[in-house]
Amino acid sequence: MEFLAKLNELNFDREGNNRITLTAFSDCRNEFDELYDKEVDVIIKPHRKKRSLSANAYCWVLIDKLSACLGKSKAEIYRDEIRDIGGVSQTICCQIKDAPNIMRRWEKHGLGWQAEEVDSKIEGCVCLTLYAGSSEYDTKQMSILIDRVVQDAKEQGIETLPPAELERMLGKWDEAWRKENGEEHHAE
Repeated sequence: MEFLAKLNELNFDREGNNRITLTAFSDCRNEFDELYDKEVDVIIKPHRKKRSLSANAYCWVLIDKLSACLGKSKAEIYRDEIRDIGGVSQTICCQIKDAPNIMRRWEKHGLGWQAEEVDSKIEGCVCLTLYAGSSEYDTKQMSILIDRVVQDAKEQGIETLPPAELERMLGKWDEAWRKENGEEHHAE
C-alpha cells in the first residue's frame, strides 16, 4: 500500500510506543482492512512530484541521436549529463577500505547511479560523490536534465521538440497528479 498523506500528530501510549496519526488523500480502506493489526514496514519521506514517463522517453530519444552523432555510447552520454546537474548528488566521507563496497552497492541501483572517489584530508579516509539516477528525479530535476540534453542535441544539429511541446510534456504529469490527489489546478 502506497499513498499520499499528511502527518498530523505524534503521541505516546501507556507502554511508551509512538503513535503517528496521518491523513490519507485517497481511499485506502480495503488495504487497511487487509493489513490491520499486522506488522508492516513503513517509510515516511517528503513527497516529491515524479517525472513524466513521456519526458523520460523523449530524453532517451535525444540521447540515442547524440550517441549516433558523437560515436559515444548512450550510457556514457547519460552518465555525463547526470554528473553535470546540480542537486542530484551527495558527498560522504568513509574509510578507504569501505569505499569499494559502498560504491558497488550504490551503482547497483541503475545506470545513472554513479560514485566517484575524491581525496579526503582525513588520513585513512576518502570522499565519495554519489550521484542519483534520473529515476529519482522530480519534475524540476528532470526538466533540467532534458534541457541539457536538448541543448547538446541542438549543438549537433539534431532536431528537437518546440519549447511549447516540451513544456506540455513536462507539465502533463503535474496535471495528472493534481487530479489524482483532488487538487484544483488554477491558471495563474
